[in-house]
Amino acid sequence: MPPAAPAASIPPQPWMVEPATRAVLAALGGGGAARFVGGAVRDAILGWPVGDIDIATPLAPEEVMRRLAAAGIAAVPTGLAHGTVTAVAPPRHFEITTLRRDVETFGRHARVEFTDDWAADAARRDFTLNALFLDEAGRVFDYVGGLKDLGAGRVRFVGKAEERIREDVLRLLRFYRFHAHYGRVPADPEARAAARALKQLLPNLSSERVAAELLKLLAAPDPLPTLALMQEDGVIAVLLPEARSLDRLAALVPLEAAPDPLRRLAALVAIDAASAEAVALRLRLSNAQRDRLAAIAAPPWPLDLAADERAQRRALRHLGAALYRDLVLLRAAESGQKARAEALMAFADAAAPLEFPLKGRDVTALGIAPGPAVGRLLAEVEAWWEAGDFRADHAACLAELERRIAGR
Repeated sequence: MPPAAPAASIPPQPWMVEPATRAVLAALGGGGAARFVGGAVRDAILGWPVGDIDIATPLAPEEVMRRLAAAGIAAVPTGLAHGTVTAVAPPRHFEITTLRRDVETFGRHARVEFTDDWAADAARRDFTLNALFLDEAGRVFDYVGGLKDLGAGRVRFVGKAEERIREDVLRLLRFYRFHAHYGRVPADPEARAAARALKQLLPNLSSERVAAELLKLLAAPDPLPTLALMQEDGVIAVLLPEARSLDRLAALVPLEAAPDPLRRLAALVAIDAASAEAVALRLRLSNAQRDRLAAIAAPPWPLDLAADERAQRRALRHLGAALYRDLVLLRAAESGQKARAEALMAFADAAAPLEFPLKGRDVTALGIAPGPAVGRLLAEVEAWWEAGDFRADHAACLAELERRIAGR
């Protein structure tokens, strides 16, 4: 029987004692009626920043709702059938789930049975490092060996890997994603074998979930070793057959000041505009992500790393700072020009925005009636301003405008 005593303890963290957290725990009754669970516990033990806070409790979901309401805390029944209630205590949202065991699973869904058995709840979770519980005093409860795995940097399924993946195929991708972020030892052989055996189930997942897992994986400090495993295991070929440019991604990673998952995706797939659209559609990327991927694949303005500062200013203005930086890094990754990339990134950081000095009112003030002629004149003077390396000020541009009007 797994131990009921705490396996370790950590000092209470700031997020554990902030007013919102204390209010929710007090509403649930305190005294062990609720424990933190999952990612918040895992990351707190590692000393990493904590994001979402999940809470587990033996209280029935209806009782959780009642207690929160009595304490004046907004409660949202986000999944009562599965025991989940969201407590809204600004500035945080807390997902509170009743302890449960899975009676029957249907892909990402399950028929559950509520319980007061902490060990049974731990046994139904995905990975041992996600099945740790933490009480408000900082005591850690471990029923599946998660502390040892977390300390070793080992991502291991709770129970048999193949069974857990068959229950929810998304866990196959989550295994690689968690290994990319937390793995410090060779990837678990049983998990890899299960992934190889079940990879053909990946197309059953929704595109949005696949994209979310892939982008989270690419956000790891160095996703390359894990992506190499996925390639070796045949997972990438099923997941994203366009992902054939591991070398380009490997060259990009050390050039980045911080991980950028979408830029890394662009490096990994190395596609043209049509393929970018197809990948974005298949992954159901947001419109902004789709447009960025397409712009990286087919830029609206050419960029030559070797060009002089004047050409760089033109490219920066036409591309915009974000796309300019993307292209500098990707071009440098392709060509190995690290020093040039560093210089151009510093140039982009220091460059002041270039705003054309004239407006439509400057044209109409000179007697030109509103209409297409105004736009044409502005475009002509703007091209002149740009050809002069953006040096002309408002007065010089106005003088050029007057000269062009006089010559009409």
